Amino acid sequence: MRDVVNGMVVFTKVVQAGSLSAAGRELGISTAVVSRTLAALEAHLGARLINRTTRSLHLTDEGASYYETCQRILAEIDEADSAFTARRVEPQGVLKVAIPASFGHQHIAPLIPRFAERYPKVALALSLSDRSINLIEEGFDLAVRIAELKDSSLAARKLAPNRRVVCASPAYLRQHGEPKTPQDLAQHNCLVAHWEQGFAMTWEYKSPVGKRGSIRVTGRYACDNWEVLREWALAGLGIALKSTWDVYRHLQDGTLAPVLPTYSFHSDVAIYAVYPHRRLLPAKTRVFIDFLAESFGPEPYWDRVLSTPKPRIRARAGVSAQ
Repeated sequence: MRDVVNGMVVFTKVVQAGSLSAAGRELGISTAVVSRTLAALEAHLGARLINRTTRSLHLTDEGASYYETCQRILAEIDEADSAFTARRVEPQGVLKVAIPASFGHQHIAPLIPRFAERYPKVALALSLSDRSINLIEEGFDLAVRIAELKDSSLAARKLAPNRRVVCASPAYLRQHGEPKTPQDLAQHNCLVAHWEQGFAMTWEYKSPVGKRGSIRVTGRYACDNWEVLREWALAGLGIALKSTWDVYRHLQDGTLAPVLPTYSFHSDVAIYAVYPHRRLLPAKTRVFIDFLAESFGPEPYWDRVLSTPKPRIRARAGVSAQ
């Protein structure tokens, strides 16, 4: 079994590196050893995994399927080893974490006293900023990202879903009427996150029967800051598409009202912890990721409280309809 696992490691590295010699250099072994190991693995499996010429390598169909299996198995082995090490090593040291400003202020900073009590030897340095962070170059141990993750060299773990809701102040809806279908949004002043495309955005949705669609919305007010869009919605300037973690308190107390509540405006965006590698993940990093996942869960508290919304109120104190 050890030889098979070693063969998986060598085979995976050959595919990733693009040649036997490059794989050998990364693994610290000779090209001849790489070739023998690969040949032994193919003999064990009874199938050719890679067609090799003097200039190129090409995965066979069997090789492509086996490569996906190897990636999964080796990742699980790394996870098991890291989890065992994390249990043996007491979390300690400085942990640098980059977090989006508004989400960090609302939902992570309040958790830190409980984390500090549980792990007193971890010194925590939070950077609350919406700028793009390069984890490795800037020396961060991990980052929280609210995004649709694309292929990356970074490892990631989903912490929570990122549900979204179309909402507006009761004052705005009284003055301008409430949309009955997504197409009605085109007649409203919608608050958008950028202005490069003419103060317009495309909002994708799913109907109550599951049919997907999209609507192009426009408005007179645009800002790339989440908190500003929320404040504008509260002030009655228009209709906003917001994450529930950002507006759940206002939906609960009625200062914002959901619009088109039978439609889903969710996307593949979620809340993730991203970090440089899975291998040898320090205990301080692992316990912080576990702590956040435990605190949020598949149905985070900001979504649970919305199951029993309070009645709408007329308007936020000191705010008049625009």
